[in-house]
Amino acid sequence: MRRPVDAPASAAMVVICLFWGLQQVAIKAVANDVSPILQAALRSGVAAVLVWLFSRFVAQDKWLSGVARGPGLVVGALFCVEFLLIAEGLRWTTASHMVMFLYTAPMFAALGLHLRIPEERLTRTQWMGIGLAFAGIVVTFFGPMNAGASASRGQLVGDLMGVCGGAAWGLTTVAIRVSRLSEAPAAQTLFYQLLGAFLVLLPLAAVTGQLHFHGTALGWASLGYQAIIVSFISYLVWFWMLTRYQAAQLGALSFMTPLFGVAMGALLLDEHLAPSFLAGAALVLTGLLVVNSHARLRRVGYRSSSA
Repeated sequence: MRRPVDAPASAAMVVICLFWGLQQVAIKAVANDVSPILQAALRSGVAAVLVWLFSRFVAQDKWLSGVARGPGLVVGALFCVEFLLIAEGLRWTTASHMVMFLYTAPMFAALGLHLRIPEERLTRTQWMGIGLAFAGIVVTFFGPMNAGASASRGQLVGDLMGVCGGAAWGLTTVAIRVSRLSEAPAAQTLFYQLLGAFLVLLPLAAVTGQLHFHGTALGWASLGYQAIIVSFISYLVWFWMLTRYQAAQLGALSFMTPLFGVAMGALLLDEHLAPSFLAGAALVLTGLLVVNSHARLRRVGYRSSSA
């Protein structure tokens, strides 16, 4: 039985969310040295090798058979689309905007699960939360600070890519939940995602002429951070925590990520945060917290009544 989140787990989540929030900043910071699509391909390839080695020789996981050509391909493709949209979107918008829009993923996951799994159907309160989140997206897109500004039209394209990236991430959650991958070791699912991104994004970077690589110290440090710290260590720790602690509580804590991302974008990249963006971001986070918290309360009530 998974236990409630304790102090060590909360501290670990703060660190993990900080790492995740810095990811978009790391990509944006070295975009002039290493093409973003190339960054996504290389980080995924390195992390895939590390995950496979860990699963094979350290964890000694027993991988499910017969899922690579079905759900494995699906989650690999969705992960690839997600990071393609992130990489391309960061050419147009800020890291602060990207991390905020990317974390609309729980909204899309909730909608997808509502359609596919009867026990995951949304309640009236959750629909209200999704409505708040959607209103927040509208405010960030069409707020008075963005309206009519020619320089903001390109940013709107990047922001839209961020929302689509969040949708791809949310659909990945649905694909795992409704397939046999929900029974697979976490490393197996993560490997399929990383390998799919590497196999598609590297050729795509070559075809689109985005193989620019200037091996600066910052560029190498960013790639190492993305591949080892984020894609390998933090993801495995996250999946391990999901097997030990209540997922709903961990999910609520994960909403620290966009807050860290927005703050780091402003501090490290000197990104301007328009009032309309901050207002919209607050609505999005509030709405997603309503969706997540009400789902947790409903599960608790179900367990209590069926005990």
